[in-house]
Amino acid sequence: MLLLLNVMCSKKTSTPPETPLPPGYTAVVLNADGPGNTYELINSKLTPGFDAVEHPECVHSSFGRHIAEVWDADLNSNVFEFYSHVAEDNDRCIVFDRQRIEIKTYDKSPANLIGTTGETITYKWKFRMAPGFKPSSSFTHIHQIKPVNGDDGNPIFTLTARKGNPNKLELIHDNTTKVSIVDLSLFEGVWVEVTEIIKVGANGAYSMLIKKVSDGTTILNYSNNNIMTIRSSNDFVRPKWGIYRSLNTPADLRDDSIRFSAFSIEEKQ
Repeated sequence: MLLLLNVMCSKKTSTPPETPLPPGYTAVVLNADGPGNTYELINSKLTPGFDAVEHPECVHSSFGRHIAEVWDADLNSNVFEFYSHVAEDNDRCIVFDRQRIEIKTYDKSPANLIGTTGETITYKWKFRMAPGFKPSSSFTHIHQIKPVNGDDGNPIFTLTARKGNPNKLELIHDNTTKVSIVDLSLFEGVWVEVTEIIKVGANGAYSMLIKKVSDGTTILNYSNNNIMTIRSSNDFVRPKWGIYRSLNTPADLRDDSIRFSAFSIEEKQ
């Protein structure tokens, strides 16, 4: 049974239909549809009836919501823009040495949005980092694959920006091994499209491909056909996207933003 949930803005009505998914796949697609009710839209796709957004508005309500839907001239569509503020934001008034504005699936999400052993999950999304984006030397995660229950303290995969000379974007496995590193400047002010495929298992498979939207140029390409993608004590894995950054060196940071678009989760048994 094919499930395809898609929210498209009116500007895209002439876009050709997507290629049908193979039998056995389910798909959920989340796109911005214009300003207003942004958290409600995200929740309706990722965690119907529950909250998929982790935000700092407990301490910084004066700014309003930390995800907005804005018009993007490059994509000619509405997109999500995530905001993080150095002085005002923290991690949900729970942790104060870091800041978080993220969206996620979790145990309140439908079964086709979390990955269990034996399943193959394809995640796709587009993102654009603001020109001059300033990452922490500790971590500035923009995407994580997190395990749930059991040994779930560290993410399985992380895509993080890191201050350096030059600044880098790192793909990290098991919170320790940097399996791919590219210059962050390649992403600043540029829309890219990510395809991440995970076969969930103790000896699973993983790949991430990042290409420029404008011309299809490959920026990052990593794959491994024998890699741990879930720990034996975990029940499932789940994705997160946004800005999750350390405040260990706030002088290195600035108020920043990242734009996201076209989130897609496809699952095959």
